[in-house]
Amino acid sequence: MKNFAEMMKQAQALQGRMADMQAELERTMIEGRSGGDMVMVTLSGKGDMAGVKIDPSLLKPEEADILEDLIVAAHNDAKAKVEETMKEKMKSLTGGLPLPPGLKLF
Repeated sequence: MKNFAEMMKQAQALQGRMADMQAELERTMIEGRSGGDMVMVTLSGKGDMAGVKIDPSLLKPEEADILEDLIVAAHNDAKAKVEETMKEKMKSLTGGLPLPPGLKLF
């Protein structure tokens, strides 16, 4: 039973570190860019959109389609960076051990 008690302590410690990591991710801001940095989208580490910056030269009615595409591209860029950041943090948290398939932390 000593092994079980030790395993429970480790699980509780891991749970505490995961809560810390989630709080850190909420404070982390990640930028995605597109159109040669003419459009920038900022997401939190949890994937919530925190801001959008658009170069004023794109604010022309005839450029609306291009602007819409650039916003989507910048968002996708930021989202990919958020996912990579989360993956790296989880890797360091779990010591490189893979999580079971289907286990979601967020």
